[in-house]
Amino acid sequence: MICLFLSVFAYVFQSGWTGVNERTFIAIKPDGVQRRLVGQIVQRFEKKGFKLVGMKLIQATEGLLKEHYTELRSKPFFSGLISYMSSGPVVAMVWQGLDVVKMARKMLGETNPADSLPGTIRGDYCVEVGRNVIHGSDSVESAQREISLWFRENELQCWEDTHSHWIYN
Repeated sequence: MICLFLSVFAYVFQSGWTGVNERTFIAIKPDGVQRRLVGQIVQRFEKKGFKLVGMKLIQATEGLLKEHYTELRSKPFFSGLISYMSSGPVVAMVWQGLDVVKMARKMLGETNPADSLPGTIRGDYCVEVGRNVIHGSDSVESAQREISLWFRENELQCWEDTHSHWIYN
């Protein structure tokens, strides 16, 4: 019942969905899945202390991808991006935690792997910008939009993390 209340509250007051309840959308792209990096990437988010509240392996449709990347429609690489993202399964995830959007972006590294530091996901696993393994929301607002595109509300779990008192004050 409390999860239902929190979900309704978050929907009505979306800008208030921050603090330890902030959520972000992370997708391991087809190259990351094909290269068997899913476990290592999930482990990084778990070790950081974030809580996994949604995860699924999905073959994304062209329609979903065009909606997801709608702000890039005018870019010359758009059709190639859609083709690449629909070339194989994607692992779609929702992670929750304090400043998770900002922290996840730091963990991912720069969009161009050549600009990513060692220790970041892209810095450790990527060489080329066209195969950069992972996507992460760039703001709380885009996270909310992306989560609603990829997940239905009943696919997101509300559960008590027994380790949270070791992570949060």
